[in-house]
Amino acid sequence: MLILRRTTNLKTAILRCLSTSSAPVENRKCRLLVVGGGSGGCTMAAKFGKHFNKGEIFIVEPSDTHYYQPLFTLVGGGIKKLADCGKPMKSVLPDTAKWIKDSVTEFNPQRNSVTVSRGDEITYDFMIVATGLQLNYDKIPGLVEALNVPNTGVCSNYSYKYVNRTYEILKQFKSGNAIFTYPNSPVKCPGAPQKICYIAEDFFTRNGIRDKVNITYNTSLPVLFGVKKYADALWKVVEKRNINVNLRCNLVEVKHKEKVAVFQNLDVPEQLTEMEYSMLHVTPPMSTPDSLKKCTDLVNDLGFVNVNKDTLQHFKYPNVFAIGDCSATPNSKTAASVAAQSNIVYENMKAVMENQPLKGKYNGYASCPLVTGYGKCILAEFDYDLNPLETFPISQDKEMWLMYTMKKDFMPPLYWHLMLNGKWNGPGAVRDLLHFNFSK
Repeated sequence: MLILRRTTNLKTAILRCLSTSSAPVENRKCRLLVVGGGSGGCTMAAKFGKHFNKGEIFIVEPSDTHYYQPLFTLVGGGIKKLADCGKPMKSVLPDTAKWIKDSVTEFNPQRNSVTVSRGDEITYDFMIVATGLQLNYDKIPGLVEALNVPNTGVCSNYSYKYVNRTYEILKQFKSGNAIFTYPNSPVKCPGAPQKICYIAEDFFTRNGIRDKVNITYNTSLPVLFGVKKYADALWKVVEKRNINVNLRCNLVEVKHKEKVAVFQNLDVPEQLTEMEYSMLHVTPPMSTPDSLKKCTDLVNDLGFVNVNKDTLQHFKYPNVFAIGDCSATPNSKTAASVAAQSNIVYENMKAVMENQPLKGKYNGYASCPLVTGYGKCILAEFDYDLNPLETFPISQDKEMWLMYTMKKDFMPPLYWHLMLNGKWNGPGAVRDLLHFNFSK
């Protein structure tokens, strides 16, 4: 049985003062190890923090700042500021957990341990892998240089390092080609690459230069969006706004001195096309972190943690679970998915700790607020089978101000004050209430 314990002795008080550590951790052992301090890691540490003594949970995370990344799209459109997106990492981690400010360089699930960059080994009884995805800007020749020198017209909303460039380029734009890309890899928030395309089109229209801009969305995918209901709605948007869409078209090189982007036809790989641009918004290729990918005992052939898509428990190591973007579950990688997964991981891992059967089952829920301009948004919600799983008792395939307001003003405080504190498990209960489904 999972025992709830609270201690107030001198040892606990000392541990509280040392709850953040950049000093060597030597050979430390913890009850629960959480690898990653992003959405999933913080949420799970908060949930389990209620049931462990001080210091029994370790969180390994190297970053000083925690970012609410779904707002980056709005920063790129000048709707929010980057300062609105971040908080000090220490402020979002639970006080009951020990923060190891470092990176995992090696996973050793056979020994129930990880090694951090300082060389220290941390052993655990249970582990939650919540590393998220890494941004591989360097995989596209010329891209890193283009993002780090001025006046190239190249930007990317996916990193706090570059997101402010997007709005700066929008404000400076006079005429020419504006190109937006989606890479040939899994990505977090797969709607984001086209959201900024719609926001930019609206920006150009409002500033009276739309007739001087040729807008193109080049995506490696064979569809505009994975769920047909919302894809049909988005095709109407791009047709109405005269946005060119090229499917199976992947960015492979940036020649920023010539302001030329090179694209590959994924159906005819030897076919390369050069396109001139005045603005180029790049979504970088992504993958799980290198340290995770190289642990073949933990991951599948693509480098994602090999967990059961229903229970989120590892197939080989029952004391290991994964949450969020790094898991091999075939759902859309969004913060909303993390919220829906969090209680499944919590209930099932708790069951393992108590030698009970696993009952929690994740249905693949994901949500993507598809911002289509200033004051407009289509709220896509769907499950593993790409069937709509909508919260509101109305059809959500329309551009609505209400959904935009939720994205901009309601979801950020929900994230900071409920989700990261382990108190938000997604909108399932709200959906049942609004659809009069009281059978659960």
